Amino acid sequence: MGRYVARRILQAIPVLIGVTLIIYVLVFALHGDPIQALAGEKRADPNIAAILREQYHLNDPWYVQYWYYIKGVFTGDLGTTYTGRPISEIVSQRFPVTAQLAITAFVIEAVIGILAGVLSALRKGKFLDQLVLVSTLLLISIPVFVLGNVLQLELGVNLGIVPVAGTDDGWPTSFILPGLVLASTSMAYITRLTRASMMESIRADYVRTAVAKGLPYRRVIGLHALRNSLIPVVTFLGMDLGALMGGAIITERIFNLPGIGQQLAQSVYLRERPVVVGIVTLLVLIYLVANLVVDVLYAVLDPRIRYE
Repeated sequence: MGRYVARRILQAIPVLIGVTLIIYVLVFALHGDPIQALAGEKRADPNIAAILREQYHLNDPWYVQYWYYIKGVFTGDLGTTYTGRPISEIVSQRFPVTAQLAITAFVIEAVIGILAGVLSALRKGKFLDQLVLVSTLLLISIPVFVLGNVLQLELGVNLGIVPVAGTDDGWPTSFILPGLVLASTSMAYITRLTRASMMESIRADYVRTAVAKGLPYRRVIGLHALRNSLIPVVTFLGMDLGALMGGAIITERIFNLPGIGQQLAQSVYLRERPVVVGIVTLLVLIYLVANLVVDVLYAVLDPRIRYE
């Protein structure tokens, strides 16, 4: 197992370099002068602008700029903004909000999605099964920004059940509604995936053998069928963790949450190239770690799976 983990970490290095390189090229292709963007509608002072361009290597080709950036990443330095503020400081302030939002959404989609999928599979063709199928289809069909605004209006403004926006009420109160909105689409997919996987496991020979031996039905479902059914679900959850971080951009703007997503949107608008690439680099690292954890969990869920 140790050799496998070490090999996966080494494989993650070229992935990190490749993704950051693509993002850097795309960000570099954005039109406009980032130094002028700092001055807003006023014209930037030519002398100050020249000093800043030289300081941040803006006069160099994009590959030279990327070399300076990736060299800093491997030494733990994500760089600074064009105003001189360290990007690590921005991340340390913004990341906890996004992490709380992503964890809330992750718990909601995992608990509700798996529970609904199992109940639907056990009652195939009945009213509960049809209700789950229709509900998940609606969640998949409704865009996140529409669902977010509707729930914010009805539950937050009209009924006053949950906070409308901001983080004044702390975690988890301020994150329940945004977490539900962020998790809605993934929750629907997890429900359907769990249902399909669970139905396949129930029809398997080992489940029929366990029932024939006289084992309690709950033990057969919970220990044998559900455990094997969770393998594809865990794969989806691991991949979705990084997607939750990136997908928080829309949710954070709707509910005015000062997280990484909101900062990323502002940085793109202001052409803060180092901030955009730095945040994306962090998201890529989270995604790689989540996938490594999922691979390790395979052996826990299915003892037949072993790594050399």
